[in-house]
Amino acid sequence: MKFFRNILILLLIAFFILAGMKINEGYQLYKDAITEMPLEEKVEEIKSINNYTTLEEVPEMYIKAVVAVEDHRFYTHSGVDVISIIRAVWNDIISLKLAEGGSSITQQLAKNSYFTQEKKLSRKIAEIYMAFDYEKNYSKDEILEFYLNTSYFGEGCYTVKEASRTYFDKEPIEMNDYESIMLAGIPNAPSVYAPTVNPELAKERQLQVIDKMIRYNVITEREANEILEMGE
Repeated sequence: MKFFRNILILLLIAFFILAGMKINEGYQLYKDAITEMPLEEKVEEIKSINNYTTLEEVPEMYIKAVVAVEDHRFYTHSGVDVISIIRAVWNDIISLKLAEGGSSITQQLAKNSYFTQEKKLSRKIAEIYMAFDYEKNYSKDEILEFYLNTSYFGEGCYTVKEASRTYFDKEPIEMNDYESIMLAGIPNAPSVYAPTVNPELAKERQLQVIDKMIRYNVITEREANEILEMGE
């Protein structure tokens, strides 16, 4: 019994040492990034991109769909959704790989604007530090707007304005509910869900978004059916 207890203690010590090393690596990655380009400069860079799209230029349904599918607690957490992270860690442990990230919209913005898409723990930690910086200095609506202008929608589109023109030949505000919800699901995997590439998979992804909107009481099942009828 004493032997197993000692083994457990050694494993715990090793775990905390490794965790400390990764946290330090992540912090250094964050510090290097923010030193190279301060947050205020990064935001100005984002706002200066071609076809930058403001929240006032997109339908309310689109915003609701994005929040529901990407981070339904976005307006209540402080940059990191602890519940989502715990769920993601548990699923990663079960699958024995970094299958899920549990990233909030703010974390995704941090990743898109400062870091690579590489799935490394140190990058994930750096992303969390940067997310807190964004939350401390900008409002939720500003953060959401920045996020929408740093996401990739496929077909060379990096803003909602570019995506709505490419996929629907419309300005963003002209999108109907059906189109808004379809567009909200594309950044999850643009090469797979782009309507011009895989229309059927785009519709399947749209249904996933709608399911989450119903689950989080954003729309009712009746409203969902009416929206789906727009695409028939």
